[in-house]
Amino acid sequence: MRKVIFGVLLIAMISYALFQYISTQSDQSETGNPVVSSNTDIDIKETNVVGVQRGNVAPNFSLETLDGEVLSLSDFKGKKVFLNFWATWCPPCRAEMPDIQKFSEDEDVVVLAINLTQTENSLTTVENFIQDRAFTFPVLIDQNGDVAELYRVQAYPTSYMIDSKGRIQYVALGAMNYDLMIREFEKLE
Repeated sequence: MRKVIFGVLLIAMISYALFQYISTQSDQSETGNPVVSSNTDIDIKETNVVGVQRGNVAPNFSLETLDGEVLSLSDFKGKKVFLNFWATWCPPCRAEMPDIQKFSEDEDVVVLAINLTQTENSLTTVENFIQDRAFTFPVLIDQNGDVAELYRVQAYPTSYMIDSKGRIQYVALGAMNYDLMIREFEKLE
């Protein structure tokens, strides 16, 4: 019985992955823009197109912080921004948070940590997590997942490095460590 259940779950997961791949390819052919998938050291073409691809102008958004302040990405025009989508229940997210704190302290960068609040048990869970670990960077609450959807977040954590011109220069699907953050940050204008 367990083997049957395991087999059905395995087939369901493979089917879902195949569906996601096909729909991603479909989105790419419809828009003509590749979907965020990787980073390379190949020069990227900077455009004035608003989107989530490397070289695109990062889409603006406004969200409330845990402190009740409303922040917009456009508030930080002219500054380098590290945008991180995360959740408390996500082990890789939790693992990279101390590195994000150190990065925010060591570099002249704006860190915006967007919590995927619609996936959390409660907002109190998020508040306690941040307070217990004494993280000082702004934590924004994406209550309905609108900004995660805008940025096509499919894996947790996902991070974007945005240069001082407001263009996305690096996308990380998965956790980053401090050294990678520094290496990619140094490439930003």
